Amino acid sequence: MLKRRSLFGLMIILAIIMTGCSEDNENAGNSPGSTYEGKTKERPQPTEETGDIYPFTGIETDEGVDQRMIGVMVNNHPKARPQTGLSQADIVFEILAEGQITRFLALFQSELPEVVGPVRSAREYYFNLADGYDAMYIYHGAAEFVNQMIVDQGIDYLNGSAHDNDGHLFRRESFREAPHNSYLQMGAVNEVAAERGYEITHDYKDLPFLEEGENVEGTPATDVNIVYSKRLHNEVSYHFEEETGRYLRSSDGEPTVDLDTDEPIGVENVFIVDTYHEVIDDA
Repeated sequence: MLKRRSLFGLMIILAIIMTGCSEDNENAGNSPGSTYEGKTKERPQPTEETGDIYPFTGIETDEGVDQRMIGVMVNNHPKARPQTGLSQADIVFEILAEGQITRFLALFQSELPEVVGPVRSAREYYFNLADGYDAMYIYHGAAEFVNQMIVDQGIDYLNGSAHDNDGHLFRRESFREAPHNSYLQMGAVNEVAAERGYEITHDYKDLPFLEEGENVEGTPATDVNIVYSKRLHNEVSYHFEEETGRYLRSSDGEPTVDLDTDEPIGVENVFIVDTYHEVIDDA
C-alpha cells in the first residue's frame, strides 16, 4: 500500500530496465522492506469540504482531478544536475539509459510545474512505461527508428526536436550547454497536445493508499543504496528522515535538490525493481 504523500513528496521507482510493463501498477511504491498484500481499498468518498482525491498521491483537493498524466524524459547526466520540476512529479522512474547513466521518466498529474528539465531523448522502454499510464510522452530527440516506433505504436507524444527553442513549448537556457539545456514549458503542453488532437483529460483509477495511522509490514529500511556502476561511481542512495517521514535522495554522494529552490527532494515511497537487463546493440 502507498502512504499518502505530503505536498512535495513523490514516489520514485528505480530499475535497470522494466519488462512486462502494463497498466497493472497497483503495487508500485512500497517502501523498502515492506510487503504488499494486494488489497485495494475502496476509494474514499469525497466530502463537501475535501472535494476529490488525486489518484496517484491520495491528496485531497477541491480542484478537478482529470488532468491526463504527462510523462517527461528528464536528463540525469551530471552536467544536467540539479534538475527542475522533479519535486512536483507524482511518480518518477529512474532507469539506465546508456553508459551506466540513468534517466528519469517523471510523471505529472496532480501538480504541473511551470518548467521541467532538462529534457532528453526517447527510449523504447520509457515510452512503453508512459503509455502504461495513458500518459502523453514528452521527449527531445531520438534515433529515427525510435521516432517511428512511437508513431507506429500510437503513442501520444510531443518531441522537442519539432519545437526546439521555440520559446513556447521548449526553451534552451544559457546557463547550461546543449544537449543539457532544453527545458519543457509545462503551461503550453495541454494547448499543443489539444492542437494535435490528443485527449488532455483522463479518468484514472486511484492507487491503493494507507489510511492515517496504518503501517506496512516488513523490516524498516533507513538507508538504501543502488549501485549502477562501481567503475563510474554511479550510486544512488536514500536516507530516511524520521522527522519528515521522507527518504532524501543523493546521487554520487551529492544531495538531490531542486534547481530553483535548492530544497532537498524528499520521497515518501521507494520501490526498487531488480530485473533482467542487457545491452541490445553495439552502441
